[in-house]
Amino acid sequence: MSKRINNNAANGPATDSVGVPAEDKQKKLLAEDSGHFSMIRMLHLADLITELNGFCGVMSVFSSMRYCLGPPTSHANLWAALAFMPFGLFFDFMDGKVARWRKKSSLMGQELDSLADLVSFGVSPAAAAFAIGLRTPVDHLLLTFFVLCGLTRLARFNITVANVPKDETGKSKYFEGTPIPTSLSIAALMGYWVKQGWVLENLPMGTWATGTIFEFHPVAFLFVLSGVMMTSKSIHIPKP
Repeated sequence: MSKRINNNAANGPATDSVGVPAEDKQKKLLAEDSGHFSMIRMLHLADLITELNGFCGVMSVFSSMRYCLGPPTSHANLWAALAFMPFGLFFDFMDGKVARWRKKSSLMGQELDSLADLVSFGVSPAAAAFAIGLRTPVDHLLLTFFVLCGLTRLARFNITVANVPKDETGKSKYFEGTPIPTSLSIAALMGYWVKQGWVLENLPMGTWATGTIFEFHPVAFLFVLSGVMMTSKSIHIPKP
């Protein structure tokens, strides 16, 4: 979760090369009625990098779907699904760096960042978990809870970021709750399971309430725990 607008709040609006506030110029382009490519022209370089974060998330979801359609013993698509996630994290890190370097950031960039994070670190890990074997109805509810926690956490970040204490550079001192990219720790664990061949019916700890409508995989509660930690207000994670 990159910091796309914090510096503007502390140091005033960023300007482009001719002295026009970047955010005002972006709003003007968005409001134009003509021009098929006005949306493309108003994107900043940092916004395009954020789009690459979203691209990685979507490709991860598609890779999980391809694994479900193929033979269960062929794990290439499953590996691809897990591999796209850290690439998304790289682009999530870089968009904030580029925004601060070029001194161009905006509310549009902030919203893009949150939506891309939801796909790359919320939906795609849940889709990979489904592909790897968390496929009972209760599993689905638990994974949905995780994604909704990520959605709520990102929405809270967008409306409270201005109220979080800042350091001398204008950056927030900490995250409230664990950042949504921490879901990659579960993705790394799933990668270990794939390496060991612990997928589908061989998932660790198996299933509980087997054969009933309440059948579930206990490992799905890792996602529940992650969701609860993301939405916690008492957990403060210092920013690097």
